[in-house]
Amino acid sequence: MRTEDINPRYVDLDSWSTAEMIAAMHEEQLAAATAVRGALGAITAAVEDAVPALKRGGRIVYAGAGTSGRIGVQDGSELPPTFDWPVDRVVFAMAGGLDALTRSSEGAEDSAEAGEQAMADVKVSANDVVIGIAASGTTPFTIGVLRAAKAAGAVTIAVASNPGAPLFEVARHRILVETGSEVIAGSTRMKAGTAHKIVLNLISTAMMVKLGRVYCGLMVDMRARNAKLRRRAATIVGKIVGCAESEATRHLDAAGGDLKTAVLIGFGLPRGKAEQLLERHAGSLRAAINASKASNG
Repeated sequence: MRTEDINPRYVDLDSWSTAEMIAAMHEEQLAAATAVRGALGAITAAVEDAVPALKRGGRIVYAGAGTSGRIGVQDGSELPPTFDWPVDRVVFAMAGGLDALTRSSEGAEDSAEAGEQAMADVKVSANDVVIGIAASGTTPFTIGVLRAAKAAGAVTIAVASNPGAPLFEVARHRILVETGSEVIAGSTRMKAGTAHKIVLNLISTAMMVKLGRVYCGLMVDMRARNAKLRRRAATIVGKIVGCAESEATRHLDAAGGDLKTAVLIGFGLPRGKAEQLLERHAGSLRAAINASKASNG
């Protein structure tokens, strides 16, 4: 349980000046980011296994308790607005329920049976991708979630910071981020929490890219639901097509607001053909553009 160890360097932390204290905590946050490097291979394997399941219609399920659960909710809740990932294909299994996001429910994490029931309630399947997050890797609720998900054939991913954590025993993919002891012993909302959020950023973003929701580093599946996002969408269309923003706005209007369709309209395709081309290439804008160029010589 290295995440619970007392770091002798910080035993007098409360006697330090504010500047010294903040500098030390910042240093540990940088160490958290560095610790993720050792897990990049495991993260890659998890993403490559997850993408085919998601292409078959699977959901992304985040599971955890306390800080770990909240980090999962933060990551997953950003997928619909950023990548237009369907809201009904993001599931949160939070120990104590979503009320525990703002009110601590410490005892809820002690039941593995509650974790198993959470998977039964959402009818977890072989096409789902279930990510269990626990700094200690010993949280019974999260272990129960992954155990049930694994039994159902789902792609299971465990994220923890202690070697040999029980959580790893019930997951197909084991992402160990060895962050070690904290500035404040046991306060894994700090270094471990930062490292785990980075891991989730990498996993979810890489999955969205591999699913064709990013083109040339741009959010081409974004939905323009307010003025700011409409301006951003027009800028993206203009950059890809190479046209003025006013013209890009017209393409978006002609496409009914669909950014990918607007790009193809900008390249000279009628809306119907653009939509058919995207459907034929599973929504991949790059593949659709290449196919359009090939057909036009």
